[in-house]
Amino acid sequence: MELPASYRKIIDPLIATARGFMEAGQSLVPFAFVGSFSADQAIPIRINTRDDESKDQSAHAIQMAAAQIHADFIFTIMEAWGLPKDKLHRHQEILNRYGAIANCPYKIDTVSFVLETRHGIWTPQLPITAKGASKKKRTFGAVTLQFVDGAEGRFAGLLLAPDDAPSGGSPLH
Repeated sequence: MELPASYRKIIDPLIATARGFMEAGQSLVPFAFVGSFSADQAIPIRINTRDDESKDQSAHAIQMAAAQIHADFIFTIMEAWGLPKDKLHRHQEILNRYGAIANCPYKIDTVSFVLETRHGIWTPQLPITAKGASKKKRTFGAVTLQFVDGAEGRFAGLLLAPDDAPSGGSPLH
């Protein structure tokens, strides 16, 4: 499934801004952008990742904002830890051994983008690399969002079905 251009028009500048922050030597503050095409707005909501309770409160705030503006999408940007490609097949084994990717000696810094729409979730997770010889300036590669089926987690499934579309379906923009 290909991502409609109407979403790219909104998220591409957000991706460029994230890249600009990293290339200027700044860390990414985790944010969700809750957007509505009919209201022509996207509300930024800072995500507090301090602990599980804070994450749950952030997810609730995102879900409430989405309901309030009858959101069409939620676009989340955050730094995360991931595994290098050669360790991905050992994901469950690594979680069993270390409890979390954060505790794993193989972890790599990544940037995560998640676009949730009423038609599913598109995401990439890209390794963060040094920009030139700088120890502070970092960057990431081209962002190609791919449709993922069955995504789960605290920050997935936050769009509520509109009252007039109990199945969650609406026209694809």
